[in-house]
Amino acid sequence: MKENLQNYVEEFLDYLYNVRGYSDTTITTYETALRQMAEVSHFYEEDSVTILDITPFRFNIVKNSKKTIVKKLSAVRSFAKYLEDQCQFSLKLIADESIKVPQSLPKPIEEKYITEVLEGANLQERLLISMLYGLGLRISELSELKLTDIKAEWVQVHGKGSKVRELPLLSELQILIRHYLENYHPKKYLFEKGNAPLNAAQLRYKLTKLFKDAGLKVTPHQLRHSFATHLLNHGARISDVSELLGHETMATTQVYTKLGSVKKMQEYMKAHPLAK
Repeated sequence: MKENLQNYVEEFLDYLYNVRGYSDTTITTYETALRQMAEVSHFYEEDSVTILDITPFRFNIVKNSKKTIVKKLSAVRSFAKYLEDQCQFSLKLIADESIKVPQSLPKPIEEKYITEVLEGANLQERLLISMLYGLGLRISELSELKLTDIKAEWVQVHGKGSKVRELPLLSELQILIRHYLENYHPKKYLFEKGNAPLNAAQLRYKLTKLFKDAGLKVTPHQLRHSFATHLLNHGARISDVSELLGHETMATTQVYTKLGSVKKMQEYMKAHPLAK
């Protein structure tokens, strides 16, 4: 629907000039912001509601001055109101608000550092990192993951509040799991010792030691944050990332829209660095 979004922007600009009588200078300000927004944002329908997700646009303008960001977001909100009032859209605008990132939010790990540690890790260690970073799992979810939860292309995760979500397995992760099973022969849990699963503390120790040996201080939760941030940086839709993380609302996920660098929009399965 990207072409449609650009068409609606042109219609809106005509509306501002011919109906509202805006000045050329004001039209130019709106045009710059809206064409930039339309180039990268997600525009789609879901459950009879039209979604305009400007998360990638927010990444593009994050280095602009505060005054410029305010002006550009104002233009987008005016455009969204036009779609609702003049075009009769049932519209949901995502990521237009100012997000305050909690000071306690862990910083994401740069992709190159994760890749370097993966290259020097053994098979079990590679799987440990890849499950946390490739799926965005909580360490407790990984500890409790059973072999029966892993399907050919999907993994079923039992999260907080007994909620279950299904996550797609990247092809590289499928191969890694297969090699791990062939070499380690776990009986019930993916990571286990004897007949019991390795608990969260044991897995956390393995992970932190692995990164510490590489000169990095990293926690399992940082890998989960890196999963979310890198997906959004590479253009994944915030609604998809929210579902993958198991967040109850997208508001929880939106803190990540203030993190990371500018990247081109891609489909989710092409977005994650491990899929390359």
